[in-house]
This record gives sequence, C-alpha cells and structure tokens, in this order.
Amino acid sequence: MTSPSLSLRNVTKNFGQTEIIRGVDMDIAAGERHALIGPNGAGKTTLFNLISGRFPITSGEIRLDATRLDGLAPHRITRLGLSRSFQITSIFHRLSVYENIRCSLLWSRGYRYSFWHALGRQRALNEEADRLLEELNLVERHDLPAGLLSYAEQRALEIGMTIAGGASMILLDEPTAGMSHSETEYAVALIRRVTQGRTLVMVEHDMRVVFDLADTITVLVYGKVIASGPPAEIRSNRAVQEAYLGAIAA
Repeated sequence: MTSPSLSLRNVTKNFGQTEIIRGVDMDIAAGERHALIGPNGAGKTTLFNLISGRFPITSGEIRLDATRLDGLAPHRITRLGLSRSFQITSIFHRLSVYENIRCSLLWSRGYRYSFWHALGRQRALNEEADRLLEELNLVERHDLPAGLLSYAEQRALEIGMTIAGGASMILLDEPTAGMSHSETEYAVALIRRVTQGRTLVMVEHDMRVVFDLADTITVLVYGKVIASGPPAEIRSNRAVQEAYLGAIAA
C-alpha cells in the first residue's frame, strides 16, 4: 500500500477546556481530491488551521510525506509544498492581477528577499506569470487592480496565488462560498484544471461541488471523523445521512 501524502494521527485541539478536534485520524493519498464536510461547528476550518500551522495542535501528529508538520510555522509548511486558501479572499487589492500572481511566484522561483532584481527584466518569471493568468482565464484582467475583479474572479485569482508557489498539496477552504450557479461551475472547472497532478483537500458546503470533484470524502461531526470513503459510499452511509446529508443523500 502506498504511504499517504498527508497523514493525521489522533490529532486533538483544545481551546481552554473546550475540545474542538477529538482524535482525528485521516490519510490523504498523493494526487487525490479529498473533501472534508460536516455541519457548521464540526471543526473543519479548525482542522485546516492545524494542518497549515496557524494553530498548534494539542496532541497527536501531522505528517506531510515523512516530515512532521505540527510545531512548524505556517511559512515553513508552505515551503515544504503545502499551500492553502481561506474563506475570506486574501489578495492584494491595489496591485494589478498580474502583480498579484508575480508576487506569489517570487519565493519559489528563488528570488527570496532581493532588492536588486528588476522584475520587469526577469523573463522566465514574467512568462510563468503570463502562463498562470492564461490558465486562470484572467488574461483580459492583466492590468486591472485585483480589488475591481468580480467575486468569482477574485476567488480564481486567490487559487492561482495558492498554486503559484509550486505547492504539491492545495488546501481550499470553501472555494465556492457565495457564488451563483454559473460562478460555481466556472470555479469547479478551474479547480479541476489547476489541481491536475496535485493533491487537493477542500472544505466545501455545496454537495454538488463535493460529489462532482472529490475522490474521497471525510465527514467530521463535533470534531470527530464519523465516515471516510468514496462519494457513493458516503452518500449511502446511514450515520452520515442522519448527522449531515439528510435529504441531499436521499
């Protein structure tokens, strides 16, 4: 059996006396599209924050391939190849769409904290930024301040910034929240395209998106995993139906 790319073992998280994540075990294979679902307050975003290093775990361990992630700062985790987006869109609103993408490429392309590189002369960097804009269908928005993009386009830009660093594992937190049906279809097609060859873990409330995109679904309720498996298995799982899916699974 192939070793999982991301592995959580007996992960717990307490805030004071309140236990939010209660002994989560989860394995995610390389190249898999994995959805984390559950009712509001289940601990999904908290679990994302533990994986990405924003919160320290209380106990257990989290590994990306052979490397322990728990205890590492978020920027160190990002440099190991794991990148995430957030529920609230995080972009540089006053910079152009192109500049947002180019800034996201800098560290992974070896520029580090450099004050002597004229970015306009960095041909390979600029070509890569152009390629990403084309992949995101944002070429026509090249010079537009990012804050003037539509909501769906801003989310697309954020996804592009998430993958710009060359991450092999992408965490997307509610990527289609607040979108219309047509915007959601655009976002799903984009996510499928840009995560090809990468591992995707997403929190998503829209079950159409979950069942369309995910290879595996893990269901979290009150901080505990109650089921994990392929979509058809999760859809027919009685415990999942009672706890979360309800009429959606019928």
